[in-house]
Amino acid sequence: MNLYEQQPYWLMKNGIVAQYPSLDKNLSVDVAIMGAGISAALTAWYLRNAGLNIAVFDRRHVAMGSTAASTAFLQYEIDTPLTELRDYVGETNAVKSYELCRKAIYDIEHLCKTLKPAFDFHLVPSLQYASFNTHTAKLKQEFELRKKYGFKINWLDKADIKKTFGFEAPAAVFSEDGGEVDAYLLTHALFADFCKEGHQVYNNSPVKHLEHTNKGVTLHMTNDLRVKARKLVIASGYESLQYVPKKIADIHSTYALVSEPLHDKYFWHRNSLIWETATPYMYFRVVSENRILIGGRDDPYHHPHMKPSVIVKKTTQLCNAFLKKLPDIPLKADFSWAGAFATTKDGLPYIGSIPERPNTYFALGFGGNGITFSVIAAEILRDMISGKKNNNAKLFEFNR
Repeated sequence: MNLYEQQPYWLMKNGIVAQYPSLDKNLSVDVAIMGAGISAALTAWYLRNAGLNIAVFDRRHVAMGSTAASTAFLQYEIDTPLTELRDYVGETNAVKSYELCRKAIYDIEHLCKTLKPAFDFHLVPSLQYASFNTHTAKLKQEFELRKKYGFKINWLDKADIKKTFGFEAPAAVFSEDGGEVDAYLLTHALFADFCKEGHQVYNNSPVKHLEHTNKGVTLHMTNDLRVKARKLVIASGYESLQYVPKKIADIHSTYALVSEPLHDKYFWHRNSLIWETATPYMYFRVVSENRILIGGRDDPYHHPHMKPSVIVKKTTQLCNAFLKKLPDIPLKADFSWAGAFATTKDGLPYIGSIPERPNTYFALGFGGNGITFSVIAAEILRDMISGKKNNNAKLFEFNR
């Protein structure tokens, strides 16, 4: 499966950060993890800290799948608005899901501070604006519900938005809780710390098939080696779907670009994360080197390869949409790419186990909140595998 096309900014900017070997011997571990992106790195790090013996396997190189194409838009707002999510899972569970995503942002901040050296992470606010006048009433309902449950938000009318952000929109919700991080580099930083205590990460080590028993899982590798694990975590993103016997997500293609560097004077209020209410929505934020990242324009998944002309077309559309909002910014696309993007029926991730695969757990943080969902998954799976009760696990189980 092609998880991205063309030139993801993070990969081009950072290059190959670290080398890991391929598997060259049979292994026996407490927990094997399939995948070596941000979800796997967080899960491995949490499980390592719980005192378990872990090994990580990826068919590619570390962080070279969807993580390399991630836009790392860290927000607690799930793609499904709170006013809609409560219709799927009830108001209590909907609010709890939002609260857990908000907590995950600050968990990432704390984690980045504990790494040695400390990893670069920034808290930034976010602004969601109504794309059309007809969206204002629904956005107001969303504001009132979140305000009711103590989220730090403010309502901005048309004049407020123009004065503070410099563009036209009917109304907006301004949230204090948001963040930004380089997911590609963070994955490498987590694995570097993870390996300090003798745990292993293996590149170029695809799994041929899985053998499940009541005592554990055996990973049969393509080079005929075997890995015996007491527990298995499948954290290989959208490619994990082949191990789930029922359909749980729809895959789309999403698009992103990063601009050429710009002068400080062209950036907006507190470098906020900005997104809209339309579906699919456009979003944009400031990234390193004084560049602007713009994403969106989702459409059905392109398989197996996407024509470069499609990415050129989508890049032009994203540039034009951005310049329609902020025409005084001399934006020029420097990097552009497409990535796979999955949506679930309620916008929530799938975390936990299924009866068909004993001793196996999934960390499937689909949607626009992939990184915050991955933090939640890492905490839940750490407790499940350690035999501890986690009261949040039922929110994200497969049979919800």
